[in-house]
Amino acid sequence: MELLWWIIVFIVSLVLLVKGADWLVDSSEKIGLIVGFSPFVVGVTIVALGTSLPELATSIAAVVKNTTEVVSANVVGSNIANILLVLGISALAAGKLIISRSLIDIDLPLVLMSSFLFLGTAWDKVINRKEGILLLIAFLVYLVYTILQRKGKEEAKEVSILSARVMKEREKIEKQTQKTKPEFSWKIILFLGLGIIGLTLGAKYTIESTIKISDILKIAPSIIAITAIAVGTSLPELIVSARSARKGKHEIAVGNVLGSNIFNVLLVIGIPALIKNLAIDHQTLSLGMPVFIIATLFFVISGISQRFHKWEGAMYLVIYIFFIGKLFNLF
Repeated sequence: MELLWWIIVFIVSLVLLVKGADWLVDSSEKIGLIVGFSPFVVGVTIVALGTSLPELATSIAAVVKNTTEVVSANVVGSNIANILLVLGISALAAGKLIISRSLIDIDLPLVLMSSFLFLGTAWDKVINRKEGILLLIAFLVYLVYTILQRKGKEEAKEVSILSARVMKEREKIEKQTQKTKPEFSWKIILFLGLGIIGLTLGAKYTIESTIKISDILKIAPSIIAITAIAVGTSLPELIVSARSARKGKHEIAVGNVLGSNIFNVLLVIGIPALIKNLAIDHQTLSLGMPVFIIATLFFVISGISQRFHKWEGAMYLVIYIFFIGKLFNLF
C-alpha cells in the first residue's frame, strides 16, 4: 500500500513539474514581449532555457536532498531516451525522417563535443565545481553561437539546434506578435506564480517519492532517475516530435534531439555542480554511460546520411527496451 501511494505521488509530481514549467515559460515569454524583447530573443533565451526547467528543477532538488547521483543519472537517461525513444518513435511515425540540410558541418560536431565534454568530467565518478563552470562556459558559447547562427536566416531552411518545444513556442509567439503585442494582466502574474510553485513542489516531491520508492524496492534512486524521471521529463518533447514527424516536419523532430541533449549535458549538469559535487553511481557509469555513447554515435551516423529510416527507429526502440531490461536485471 505504501509503494502504491508513493508511485501515485511520483506520477502527480511529474505532471505538476512539467505543467509548472509550461506555465512559467508561457508567462515569462509574455512578460518578455510586453517589456519589448523581440520574439527571436524570447525564443532563444526564455523559451529555450524553459524547456530544460523540469530536468534542472529535479536536479537541484536532488542536490538539496543530497542524492547527487540522481543528477547525472537523470541527464544520461534523458539523453538516451531522446535518441532511442523520441527519435525511434518519430522515425516510426513518419516512416522515414529526411533532413534537407547537412548536419556534419556544425550540428553533429556540437552534439559530439558537448557529449564527450560531459563524459570527460564524469569519468572519475565526480563532477566538481570547476568542471561545472567549464560546462556552463561551453553552454554560453553554444547559446551565443545559436543566436548568431539563426539570426537573419529563414527558419524553414535550417535544422534547429534548439528543442522542438522551442520551435513550437517561437511559432506561437511570432503569430501573436503579428496581431498585437500582449497586454499586461494580473493573470500573467498569477500563472507565473503558479508555475514557480508547481515547478518547486513538483521537483521536491519527484525526488522525495523517488527516494521512498527506491527504499521500498531496495534499488538505487539513480535507477528510477535514469528511467522513470528521464522518460517523464522527456514526454513533452516526445509528443511534439512525434506530431511534427507525422506532419512532415522532420527537421523539428531531429532538432529536438540535438538541442535537448546539448542543454542537458551542459546546463542541467553545470548548474547543480556549482552547488555541490555530483557523484556518479556505478550503474550510471557502467551501463548508462556506454549506452549513452552508443546511442550518440548511432545518432551521428544516421545524421551524416541525413536520413532516419523506419527500421532504424525500430532498432533504436529495441535497444532502449534492452537497456531498461538490463537496468532491472530482466536480461
